[in-house]
Amino acid sequence: MPVKIAIPEPASSDAEYNSRSLPPYIAALESSGAIPVVIPLREQQDGVARLLAGTQGVLLPGSRFDVDPERYGEPRIPQCGPTDSDRAAVDELLLQDAFNLRKPVLAICHGVQTLNVWLNGTLLQDLDSVLKTPVNHSPGRAVIDAHPIRIAERSTLAELAGPTSSLVETVNSSHHQALGRLGDRLHVSAVSPEDQVIEAVELDSPDHFVLGVQWHPERTFTASQLSRAIFCAFVQASAKWRPTAETVSEAAQ
Repeated sequence: MPVKIAIPEPASSDAEYNSRSLPPYIAALESSGAIPVVIPLREQQDGVARLLAGTQGVLLPGSRFDVDPERYGEPRIPQCGPTDSDRAAVDELLLQDAFNLRKPVLAICHGVQTLNVWLNGTLLQDLDSVLKTPVNHSPGRAVIDAHPIRIAERSTLAELAGPTSSLVETVNSSHHQALGRLGDRLHVSAVSPEDQVIEAVELDSPDHFVLGVQWHPERTFTASQLSRAIFCAFVQASAKWRPTAETVSEAAQ
């Protein structure tokens, strides 16, 4: 049975951004053995539900928009960028489906920020304003080795990095916001060591694969062992997913 992964369009009002940013996700999923199911952001709720019914995992990609600070109960600061309500609505449907049925989730950049907020966490609305960090977290798409991350021992991410890893990796970076207070049941699996910005989180659950990273492994899939391992682990977890009587009952409530 082919593994189908739901992935929303990155943005609702920027076709150029979608045409540039979506193909690397598609290529990484296909190279890992999955069939991407792209969810249009203008799709009605019942249409999204029909598309999700045939999928075994959810990938939340990056976006050129910010998460609305009203969603985590904070006033907007001037440095906070515009939001995308259509993307936010579809992301919520995908997360509800994934958590109700315990489908694996891979959340990338904007996606991990959405995941954290959906689980009652908060964001730092602008790193330069809030932290005044010396680390450049948004050097641009062309910079592959932006800054190091330190991976937590005994984390899923550490397992994916491999037994010979020093638990320090160099990643790309394209974000001006970051995770603040952690969402429910999330724990940190990587940080930027110079400023302690959270770079990866995992769900504290032995039977539900949920991994979020702040960088873009889809951009370095061919060059980075860790990037390939992240996608392959996500697709493998999705291939093993099966609905249970318990999850179906919970989803119906």
